[in-house]
Order: sequence, then structure tokens, then C-alpha cells
Amino acid sequence: MKQIGVILTLIILCVCGNSKAQPSAVKNAAKSVFKLTTYNADGTVLSTSHGVFVGNNGEAISDLKPFIGASKAIVTDSKGREMNVERIMGVNDIYDVAKFKVSGKTIPLNVAQSASASGSQAWLVSYAEKSPTITAATVKNVETFMDKYSYYIFSLAVPENTNACPFVNSEGQVIGIMQPSTTSTDIHATDAKFITELQTTGLSVEDETMKKIGIPPSLPTDKSQALLTLMMAAQANDSIKHAAIVSDFINQYPTSVDGYTAQAQIYLDANDFESAEKEMETAIKKVENKDEAHYNYSKIIYNKEVYKSDIPYAAWNLDKAFEEINKAYAINPQPSYQHQQALITYAKGEYQKAYDMFMDLTKTSIRNPELFYNASQCKQMLKAPMKEVIALLDSAITTTDTLRLREAAPYFLARAEAYITTDSFRQAVFDYTRYEILVNGNVNANFYYIREQAEVKAKLYQQALIDISTAIMLAPKEPTYYAEKASLELRVNMMDDAIKTATKCIELAPEYADGYLILGLAQINKGDKGNGMSNLEKAKELGHVQAQAMIEKYSK
Repeated sequence: MKQIGVILTLIILCVCGNSKAQPSAVKNAAKSVFKLTTYNADGTVLSTSHGVFVGNNGEAISDLKPFIGASKAIVTDSKGREMNVERIMGVNDIYDVAKFKVSGKTIPLNVAQSASASGSQAWLVSYAEKSPTITAATVKNVETFMDKYSYYIFSLAVPENTNACPFVNSEGQVIGIMQPSTTSTDIHATDAKFITELQTTGLSVEDETMKKIGIPPSLPTDKSQALLTLMMAAQANDSIKHAAIVSDFINQYPTSVDGYTAQAQIYLDANDFESAEKEMETAIKKVENKDEAHYNYSKIIYNKEVYKSDIPYAAWNLDKAFEEINKAYAINPQPSYQHQQALITYAKGEYQKAYDMFMDLTKTSIRNPELFYNASQCKQMLKAPMKEVIALLDSAITTTDTLRLREAAPYFLARAEAYITTDSFRQAVFDYTRYEILVNGNVNANFYYIREQAEVKAKLYQQALIDISTAIMLAPKEPTYYAEKASLELRVNMMDDAIKTATKCIELAPEYADGYLILGLAQINKGDKGNGMSNLEKAKELGHVQAQAMIEKYSK
């Protein structure tokens, strides 16, 4: 009996000791701890971890690693309630932490605003629906980063299944989340204040870490950054994130036209013109600047009529686009709206009227290279002398800001094509090369093929051989490029090369007449008249218009 009494006394002492070591605020902290589960695109579990709520409206923090590669994530709170992770609010891959938002109301922990000192008491609070484990720990060391945040180190054996669970102080405030060390037995914790202050920016959509997470980023609270996010999302190759960002923008800025226009553009891309129409009509009703709504509606209709004219939609036409831009101009008469009027006029085929409108605009505050380029297109459609077209393209190029010369790339390309029509082949080659430089070499095989043809006419044969070889390298299965190269090799008396190239052309396209014609001519010039004439006959059989004349020439 005495032994039993001793044991009971020890139990009572232990309970009392734990009670003293665990203030009520620490025990209550368990209500805010959750389990995190992330999933692959196929629905299988990717990873599990934990975290803690830091806001009433679903704001939460955890480690970053479980989100990498995840298409979906859910959290399970202390009551067993599941909530979807809706948005990623910020990440930091150096400290492996993430802030995010879940669906639903949540019970948060306050975040400690001042650092816990070395030697102070803290508690690691685990996740559990019934009986969470609370482990006392002593801060071994505190390191400062970014001049104001704390990185905690604890001497503590890692309790099982507590990754990313919160460390709290005696007031129940979260000071950091648990992160096992990869190099020692210590446990680390990154300052919770640092994690809660993470946020997205206008460039988050293009952030390499964010790209690895299938869950959309949250919209920045700053409107200018939110607008940048909207723009970047439209250019990114992720329709799910794009749709989420557009929806968030409309909800966050219901009187701004940008979100509605972005949503209408999504509908337009999907050929859902009726939904695009309804979206822009909603914009006209809700936005503050009605002129901007009418202007953007006009652009949506214009883009459909110009680029998707083969898909009929009775409610829209160029007259409707003109009607909308006129409404915008009536509310706020500004030159940019007149530019839209001129573009629609051009699209309607009224080229002289459009030309006059574009040139009038060059005398306004929006004088810019595009206006001269637009005017040059009008001149081309009016069959004006090509020197007038080139003069306008000259103006487009010289008007371009030298600090933004890349914007002149399409004007150099257009002028190169204009030079071709005037037999100014060397000038055309120079402009093609300027274009290639301005777009950082981001051109395709057809570009090198076109420039090669200009170089041949300019008698720049060595450059032409390099370009047609590049075209073949970029499109090794296109027989036209082999035929062109073989023809050029024949022209410069490279007979062995011409035979080899033409043979490759025939291997790729046995029914392509050009290959046989060039092979035959190369063989005849090489002295192999028998095989050469046979290949000319084959070219004739396949319908080559020059084959008969060549046969007659070499039959003599």
C-alpha cells in the first residue's frame, strides 16, 4: 500500500507540473493546428504536413515543400472539418514556408510580434482531433535574418508527426513552425511573423516556385500590382490560374473594367461570344468609367470580326464595334478612341478614309510608330506607289524610341517585304537581319527560307547557303528547303553537294517533282547524262512545268 501511495503522489506531482508548464493559452492553441494534405493531378496523395491558422478568414501558414507539384490541397482542422486550399498568398523557398488561404472561417492563433529570447520557454503543439500532444521546449539559440525576423533553434528530439506544427509562447502566440534540421538533431522554426507577411506580387504568376504549384496565387492587394498580375496571367500557359485571377480581380475591383474585359477575352478565345457579350454589358452597367467599358467592348467585337470572321455571331459586326467606340468618344473624346475608330474603318475596307484618320492622329498627343505603320497598310491596300509605303515605314521606324527599339521589329519586317517588291534585295536582307536581331533570333525555319531567297536575288550566295542550311536544321523534314538548297548548290557549281541534297529531298518526298528536276540537272552537269535524263523524265511525269524544256535542251 505504501508503494501504491508513492506512485499516486508522483502522478499527482507530474500532472501539477504539466499544468504549470502548459498555460491555458498554450492548451487552447491546439484548436488552430491543422493537418495539410496535398494531391497530384490524378487525385493521389502527394504529401502530408501540418500548419496553423493565423486569420479568421482561412489565412494559414505551413511549410512549402508539400505544395510543390500539387494540383490540389485540403486542410483538416481540430474538429475534423475539411477545407480546400483556395489560394497561395506567398511563398519563400529559402526558408521552405508558405502562406495560403482556405475556404471557410477559421480559429486563428495570434502571431508573436516580438522575438522569444534564447533560454525562454516554448511549446510545440501537435495536431490531433482529440488529444493533441504539447511538448515543452527551450529556445537554444535565436538568429536574426533580414534585420527583423527570428530563426529559432531548439534542442529537442523530433516528436513524431509534428512537421510544420507551431511553436507557441506562454501567451499562446505562435512564434514559428517546426522544421527538422537536415544537418543535425536540432529542430528549427522560422519566424511566424515573417511567414504571415509573405505576399504575392504582379510577377508571382511567373515565379518559378509558383509555377510548380497548381493552386492559383492570390491577387495582390495593391491595385497596380493586381493589374500586372492580370496581364501576366493572360500571357501564362495556365488557364486554371488565369480564370481564378480574373474572377478574383472582378470580385476585388467590381467597378474596374479590366477584370470584365479579361473575362470577356476568355470567352472570346473559347468562341463563346454570347457570354462575352453579356460580360461586357455587365461591365457597362457596373464600372465607374463608362467610356472605358464601351471602348473595351468595341475592341472585343473588333477582334472577333477581324480574327474570327469565319464564325458567325448575328449580334456582332463592325458597325456594332463602331457604335461602341462612338459611345466611348462621346463620353470622353480622346485620341486613343479615334485610333480605334480608324482601325474599324480600315477593317471595313474604307482605306482612304482610314488613311486620313491615321495621318490626322500623327498630329495629336498620341503620335506613335503604329500610326505610320497603319497608314502604310492603307497605302498598300490603295495600290499606292511602293515608295510611299516605304516612306511611311521609315517614319514608323524613326519615330520608335531608341530605348524601346524592339518595338520596331514588325516595321523592319514590313519594310523588308516592301523592298522585295521594288527589287531592292540587299536593303531587304538588311531589314530581315535587323528584325532577327530585335526579336533575339526568335524566328522559324520559314524566316530563313524567305531571307535566303532575297539573298540569292542579291547574289549573296554564301549567306544564302547558311540560311537555307539553318532552315533545314530547324525543319529537317521539309522537302522544299532541300530542293531550294540543292538548286542553290547547282547555281554555284557545287554539283556533288547538289546531288546529295536533291537525293535527300527525294527520300523525304518521293512524289516531289522539284527534287528529281534538280537531281537530274546536277547529274547531267556532273557528266552522268543517262541518270540525269531519267530523273528529268521523272520530274516531267510528276508534272514539273520546266521538265520538258530541260529534256529538249539536253537531248541535243
